[in-house]
Amino acid sequence: MSTLVKVARYHLVQPFQYLGLTWMVLAFTFAVNEIIFAVAPVSHHTVTTAHGLVSVASTDGRYTGALCSFFILFLVLGVTSIGRSLPFGLALGMSRRSYYMGTALLAVVLACADGLALTALQAIERATDGWGVHMHFFRVAYLLNGPWYLTWLTSFVGLALLFVYGMWFGIVHRRWNLFGTLTFIAAQVTVLLGAVLVITWAHGWTGVGHFFTGLTVAGLTGLLAALAVALLAGGHATIRRATV
Repeated sequence: MSTLVKVARYHLVQPFQYLGLTWMVLAFTFAVNEIIFAVAPVSHHTVTTAHGLVSVASTDGRYTGALCSFFILFLVLGVTSIGRSLPFGLALGMSRRSYYMGTALLAVVLACADGLALTALQAIERATDGWGVHMHFFRVAYLLNGPWYLTWLTSFVGLALLFVYGMWFGIVHRRWNLFGTLTFIAAQVTVLLGAVLVITWAHGWTGVGHFFTGLTVAGLTGLLAALAVALLAGGHATIRRATV
């Protein structure tokens, strides 16, 4: 385990991109959305009461969706962590396996800590009625809109999954360059198209719809966790022969 920790610390020699950049981008995105929602009018609807018609503010739909930028940055971090640092890491005597698993350890720690931070910010958002402007920035409809522990777990799994997915892309690019990366993307698209065709030929879209509409956030988080493990295994199999 000490070797894996050393690899994780090796990445943090340049801490800005892991500890500063993501939060700077999120802070900027938040500020932009705060300004927009502060000047944007709140929609109202009319309800009938014993005293007549009353105009009531409707704020249920004021979700931004801008939190996705934070998750996308974790994908980018996964790509750059492998592509940029692998040659020097191996020159320092790290094995490919240790380097890969140590980088994955960094992903887990960052996802855990940042997931907790997002959960805390969501709690503040709820307490301040959407930062005073009825804005749902850290709440995402269906995905991140439940109890705090489920918000943390889903955030943690989602961030870790995207980091690991980015790692696999970085390894593929390191091993096969641009052509290999494009082939890797094409293979994934082909698999998805094949699944769509099979479901269509089997007239199974109704069953698929029932499965996903009945899926809870906890169930979806479990599926994403399983996918993250599969991606981690795929990346590990690829890095064993990666050139530097």
